[in-house]
Amino acid sequence: GAVVALAGPLGAGKTFLTRAIAEGLGIADPRVVTSPTFVLIQEYVGRLTIYHFDTYRLTKPDQFVELGPEEYFEGDGICVIEWADRVTQYLPTDRLEIEINYQGPTARTLALRAIGGRAKCVLTRFEERSRA
Repeated sequence: GAVVALAGPLGAGKTFLTRAIAEGLGIADPRVVTSPTFVLIQEYVGRLTIYHFDTYRLTKPDQFVELGPEEYFEGDGICVIEWADRVTQYLPTDRLEIEINYQGPTARTLALRAIGGRAKCVLTRFEERSRA
């Protein structure tokens, strides 16, 4: 039921980050993780299932609701949503937001923001492990 909302310009690395999350969750071959721009949602099974959404091609935020995201939000997997800033009003109140920005050809900055109790717990654990 964890939701990771990704934002950033085209080519910033949203799909690359999703691939890294998949690798961390034991997806057999993380190279299968590609941008679901044309199919809107992909599913990857590992230790936890990843539901990978891409809202880039939606012409109206309401189209996101037609995908039935609340079923995924309430499930046991992790929802990773690219271009989440386009559908913010339809995201759950408990989510981890990650904004990716360019700093150079091979450098990016990530701004992480936890909204809600579960997301705050995830962010705290991430920060603790990154210091270790």
